[in-house]
Amino acid sequence: MTPTTKRHVWRDIRAQIPFLVWLVVLWMLLWAQFTLLAFLTGLIVAVFVTRVFRLPTVELSGRVNVWYAAVFVVQFLWAVLRGALSVTVQVFDFRRQPGAAIMAVPLRYADDLVMTHVAVVSSLVPGSLVVEADRDRRVLYLHVIGVRNAADVEKQRQGVLRWEQRVVRALGDPAQYRELKADERARKGSLPTGAATKGGTR
Repeated sequence: MTPTTKRHVWRDIRAQIPFLVWLVVLWMLLWAQFTLLAFLTGLIVAVFVTRVFRLPTVELSGRVNVWYAAVFVVQFLWAVLRGALSVTVQVFDFRRQPGAAIMAVPLRYADDLVMTHVAVVSSLVPGSLVVEADRDRRVLYLHVIGVRNAADVEKQRQGVLRWEQRVVRALGDPAQYRELKADERARKGSLPTGAATKGGTR
């Protein structure tokens, strides 16, 4: 093996490590077990999946904002808790059946990596599940419960878009982050003066 080949091999291994870690975390979350056995079995499954169903190496963004990543984790855990409580209440509310809908969510900033993160997070929060992903058009299709009208569906859609924004702030590439910040400034600039002042004093 030539030195150049060795460098390429080690580069591919380093690029795969974050995905292996993420797959292990997902495995432990899916089984709701944070034990040594769950870690080892998750690692075996992650290695097996990445070796047998090998895909081209995905280029990472090269940007991780530690603060936004920490905020993202806290928001995700809170969303899981709130979603679990909401689903429980709906299940035991015998007066009425919880409404359900299939909705499309066109993502605004996502590439393959961000789209995957948004899909996984949306599926892990109780009450919603990604049933289809249109990679070419960057559209996620979700089954959601607890909706009764168009306003509820739109609220759920905006919730998914907020997850996309949080992922971009934490892990998105610099171009995605700049686009997100430009849109935020444009929205603030379009607010009436009174509303902007009120929002800025909170």
